[in-house]
Amino acid sequence: MTASPSDAPAGGTPASPPASGARAGTGAADAAPTHTDPAAPPLRIAVMGAGAVGCYFGALLARAGHAVTLIGRPAHVEAIRANGLRLQTATLDEHVPMAADTDPAAVRGADVVMFCVKSTDTEDAARQIQPHLAPGALVLTLQNGVDNDERVRGVLGDNDAHPAAVAVAAAVVYVATEMAGPGHVRHHGRGELVIAPSPRSATVAQQFSAAGIATEISDNVRGALWAKLVLNCAYNAISAIAQQPYGRLVQAPGVADVIADVVAECLAVAEADGIQIPGDVGAAVNRIAATMPGQMSSTAQDLARGKPSEIDHLNGYVVARGKAVGVETPVNRALWVLVKLAETKRI
Repeated sequence: MTASPSDAPAGGTPASPPASGARAGTGAADAAPTHTDPAAPPLRIAVMGAGAVGCYFGALLARAGHAVTLIGRPAHVEAIRANGLRLQTATLDEHVPMAADTDPAAVRGADVVMFCVKSTDTEDAARQIQPHLAPGALVLTLQNGVDNDERVRGVLGDNDAHPAAVAVAAAVVYVATEMAGPGHVRHHGRGELVIAPSPRSATVAQQFSAAGIATEISDNVRGALWAKLVLNCAYNAISAIAQQPYGRLVQAPGVADVIADVVAECLAVAEADGIQIPGDVGAAVNRIAATMPGQMSSTAQDLARGKPSEIDHLNGYVVARGKAVGVETPVNRALWVLVKLAETKRI
């Protein structure tokens, strides 16, 4: 089955990016510059799967003078072609002109492809763009889950030592956004990226930071992806099953204990799998309800719209890796099964 570009996850996490790696700028999204870094030419950027995350970052990059093409669903594309993308933040509300298309072939000629499709569509979407990628392009995976870059690399191949090869690099996304309507993205908070090293990563970090997207290059992106995975596993499924935002969830009896159990299982699997998770994950989990009290998880939004969720790549992934490394994960398994049952009911 051919995968169409899908909405990117609508909620980032408030966890702090890892301290390791080289930070390239600390631009604030709401005060984004409207110029590129003069030390480097503007980039040609395609956003494959232009949902909330891709539209938000694409808008900032277009405002800064980069040539951005959003690839998404027909309703969004039609609205953007007619009026530009409406970017709404705490301090901005403007229409940003940029190209938009429904055809994955629109990645042709891009220096950077921001790969923002649902994790469930990863391989299909990678196959769709493969014939159209420019030599030396960077495919940057901005998705939930921890193995999307490996899955994309399995389709595209990756040989960073060859200058004409397509490179694939994982990115960890810290942002809270939503699509408020066709061609309308609303920003609720943050807006940073942590990306893996690649031949283009230094240029990307420099230019993205100049556009107001604070971007860090880290040798431990896998650990940072796991840190975000733990946060998503802690809240996404519970928010989805209850159809409640984070702040209300944690006030219910027993929820804090369930979250603690989920986190403990995730950390045990990560340790057994040799993953070094940076930062204080427990503290980051506890901050979510306070910093994003009104946020519904992307899984909750998927269920509410009758769409398949990414639960197989969140709690389901922890269950699978736990089985592989000999760690029991009964709480993650229960949440995974309950969301799968809810999907069956709603779809």
